[in-house]
Amino acid sequence: MDRLHRLREHIAARPTLNTTYRVTVAMVGTIVLVLGVVAIPYPGPGWLIVFAGLGILASEFAWAHRTLHGVRTRYDRFMAWFSRQSKVVRGAGALGTGVVVLTTLWLLGTFSLVGGWAGLEYSWMDSPL
Repeated sequence: MDRLHRLREHIAARPTLNTTYRVTVAMVGTIVLVLGVVAIPYPGPGWLIVFAGLGILASEFAWAHRTLHGVRTRYDRFMAWFSRQSKVVRGAGALGTGVVVLTTLWLLGTFSLVGGWAGLEYSWMDSPL
């Protein structure tokens, strides 16, 4: 860990290198964060990717550190609340997530693409976009 701190101090001592480093961290963190936000409604690690993106940004920016803490706290509270709900509410949440996933897959043209591979071509599978 000391090596990393020394390396970061070395970078920080050089203004041009420090600016380049911070811009790179901002770009990588933002890309990861956006990918995470897009992945949230889909099965898989959407929220983990969001937290990773915020963690990357938080390594250089105080606002991202505060945001990461706030989002993680709210996420934990929501998940604790959601797990205490009845099966009907949890089922409605799963159904709503399914509707979002299917709608976005339809809008992106995934159904017509995959259907075409299988020889199924129905007009309702075509994306309106």
